[in-house]
Amino acid sequence: MAEYPQLLHTVLDTTRPRELAELYRQLLGLSYRPGDEPPADGAPDEADCLVLVDSDGVRKLAFQQVEHLPRNLLDRTDDPNEPLFVFADLSGHPFCIFAA
Repeated sequence: MAEYPQLLHTVLDTTRPRELAELYRQLLGLSYRPGDEPPADGAPDEADCLVLVDSDGVRKLAFQQVEHLPRNLLDRTDDPNEPLFVFADLSGHPFCIFAA
């Protein structure tokens, strides 16, 4: 048994789990956990929690459906010491790009 708890994966709240999972799947080259793939037969996608795994099957990201998600972006593009460009994914989660 491990001395410390082990993180299983990072969970992102979203109002659109499939769309956000697909964005990060393509961006990071991940795959769906078995059973979380999009419906192949055109059936409605009713997934409210999806997990993405790496090529070894290790869980990396999960997406959990919520009814509402507040927006919270910060912009520091004019900071002369550390310009920070803040973008938002489809659900409004901020992510940063530091410019050199």
